[in-house]
Amino acid sequence: MPLRRIALISFHTSPLATLGGKDTGGMNVFVRETARELARRNIEVDIFTRSQSAQTLRIDPRIAPNARVIHVPAGPEAPVPKQDLLQHVPAFADWMCDFASEERRGLISARPQTTPASGYDVIHAHYWLSGLVADSLRKCWGTRFAQTFHTLAKLKNEIAQRPQEMESEERLNNERYLCAAADRLTANTTVEERQLTRFYGADVSRIRIVPPGVDISRFHPIEQAYAKSVIGAPQHHRIILFAGRIEPLKGIDTLFRAIALLKHEANPAFDDLCVIVIGGDPSEQGRRDNEEMARLHALRSELGLNDLITFLGARDQETLQFYYAAADCLVMPSHYESFGMVALEAMACGTPVIASDVGGLSQLVRHNRTGLRVPSKDPLALANAARALLSDEALRRAMGHRAACVAEDYSWIRIVDKLIAVYEELV
Repeated sequence: MPLRRIALISFHTSPLATLGGKDTGGMNVFVRETARELARRNIEVDIFTRSQSAQTLRIDPRIAPNARVIHVPAGPEAPVPKQDLLQHVPAFADWMCDFASEERRGLISARPQTTPASGYDVIHAHYWLSGLVADSLRKCWGTRFAQTFHTLAKLKNEIAQRPQEMESEERLNNERYLCAAADRLTANTTVEERQLTRFYGADVSRIRIVPPGVDISRFHPIEQAYAKSVIGAPQHHRIILFAGRIEPLKGIDTLFRAIALLKHEANPAFDDLCVIVIGGDPSEQGRRDNEEMARLHALRSELGLNDLITFLGARDQETLQFYYAAADCLVMPSHYESFGMVALEAMACGTPVIASDVGGLSQLVRHNRTGLRVPSKDPLALANAARALLSDEALRRAMGHRAACVAEDYSWIRIVDKLIAVYEELV
């Protein structure tokens, strides 16, 4: 039976949110872009996310024709710390159950009787909190669900440097539970597949590899001089770019320490070096709200890099492509990444990537082909990699060209083909 209607759950963050915030990143893009591609194929999509403002439209149709973002009133309609969200899962599930029941009265005559009681063929839950909602809904609706974690508590705890960075036992236990309860699990890479089986005892026969994708109509090679003119960067500047959430596991301090090493070299490649950090809110208020942002500002001053490193804050995807294309390289010095969507977007723009040899980055970034991989938390290795790329323009361009070719294999059309195959196993 062809797929007609899919429910996506993104409990804690909306696909409409501005990227680069504390809880907005690759998962938001994944949910938004898969919904758009499914809708383009005439599959109706509803994305359920917790309402964070009473002024938000309850049902927002802007994401795409055939797709809606539905803001669920569960708990206060205001931002809530992620660690406090678990208590609102039952209310979220109850509201969804009632919503579908009311909608079903108008849909039942138009849909075959084999459609589940919800009117949705499949549920796809993103992140562990969403999975708990989907598990409750299966009892209410009789609808099977696929689970994508995006990040794993076990891996985050292994690289946590401070107690406040540790994920809770509740999250660990619920991720383990969902590995057994979900009808299908999707993993970004074979690395994550092995992690799910090793750490949570997941049945490998129920895991499918579905990586994130990239919009190659937006992220594609652009002439570097033109990209620099668009973002207002001087043509003679050599740009190293970081883009992502501002949090400790991103390893931005390692990048700063690597730049400090390069600053003292008598190398003409670094005479006009500029490091751009995209993400978060660098204002005084942003630093009060984000301990890591404040720490990085202090480290920049301590290392004497105020003239080299610029914090630009969050940027939307309409302009991000120009920053990627203007950069000589993108650096992802993460301690842990389940995949690394930012790296893929930069690659699609023809920009080589220097990345930590961790998680999904170990597979996505092909060493000495599309970029360079280095050990995490190693400023010297990162400095050496940056020196190699910025000192050899022919090498940099060759890697960028190969990176753009590899990225074409990750178009959202191909990724959604894989997702649909998973969904069809469940109907």
